[in-house]
Amino acid sequence: MDRTFINEEHQIFRRSLRKFLEKEAVPYFQQWENDTRIPRSFWRKMGEQGFLCPWVNEKYGGFQADFAYSVVILEELEKVGAGLGGIGLHNDIVMPYIDRYGTEEQKARWLPPAVRGEIISAIAMTEPGTGSDLAAVQTKAVKNGDHYIVNGEKTFITNGIQSNLVIVVCKTNPEANPAHKGISLLVVEDGTPGFSKGKQLKKVGQHSQDTSELIFEDARVPVENLLGEENKGFYYLMEKLQQERLVVAIQAVAAAERMLEITIDYVKQRKAFGRTISQFQNTQFKIAEMATEIEIGRTFVDRLIENHIAGQNIVSKVSMAKWWTTDLAKRVAAECMQLHGGYGYMEEYEIARRFRDVAVTSIYAGSNEVMKGIIAKNLGL
Repeated sequence: MDRTFINEEHQIFRRSLRKFLEKEAVPYFQQWENDTRIPRSFWRKMGEQGFLCPWVNEKYGGFQADFAYSVVILEELEKVGAGLGGIGLHNDIVMPYIDRYGTEEQKARWLPPAVRGEIISAIAMTEPGTGSDLAAVQTKAVKNGDHYIVNGEKTFITNGIQSNLVIVVCKTNPEANPAHKGISLLVVEDGTPGFSKGKQLKKVGQHSQDTSELIFEDARVPVENLLGEENKGFYYLMEKLQQERLVVAIQAVAAAERMLEITIDYVKQRKAFGRTISQFQNTQFKIAEMATEIEIGRTFVDRLIENHIAGQNIVSKVSMAKWWTTDLAKRVAAECMQLHGGYGYMEEYEIARRFRDVAVTSIYAGSNEVMKGIIAKNLGL
């Protein structure tokens, strides 16, 4: 399929990244799954090769790449494994907040080490009592002289254990009505007094991606770590969630493509009743159905990538893509595991890991039910 936003330079970049991953990630990925984290040394290698935050301005160490480079990175990382998703979060979800809303001093301080892989970033939205309802966060930040005193707890935080820098969604005006007008974003650095990391959470899938709790007990955060203006945090989140959900859709389609690829290879080799499984009409129909739906998903997401690069507001369509592609990936995972038969349930086969990894995609970055609510609201319902 012709992808108009991908040119020869992007293809050269893709080949370079793929070669790098085949050497530095693929042979070790299962060990990382066992270790339940990606080693910092790999992050630094990614930075050395220019694969972290390539969109960053040259004066901060990036090469001012367009979003298509991010698409390439997201797709190639997903082909290795969903457990590498924390790198995409660092590249295209967390650090863009610093670039967009940060002061010159903040950008000079945090962007260069983020590009080099010296810091790992996270964003702390979800709390034990609040999921996708960002306006209901209970973490509070009270200004006290030249610091904010932060109290609260966050959970399900991607990159949480290894993070050096966390953007924390908190209430700076608990009396605000409506509540979302009292939310701010604070950048909390590792080592901040009163800030600690809770247990690393055990997940059904995406084992190499560390996910944790974060705890704030009278944490003292300098006022200069406020990102943007006080009480404007909710609006910043709404502006950036379009890209976050597009990132998830890109990953979902790439995952579906990979699952179909490995299943086609498997059914061509596996024999039953004297012939390969690929020769059975049921197999052919299942493969044809999945290939068709994946092509539809790819076409839709590619159009949204073009719209996003052009700076268009596509919140409703991205919400559609997020829920539909993640549901698609889950259906593909189930069908592909079934076509693998008993072997699909064995850990040594990639489809077993893919089946586990894809389950959460309909939950994070705003659950699919929330996506449908956004669509309905924008339709005037």
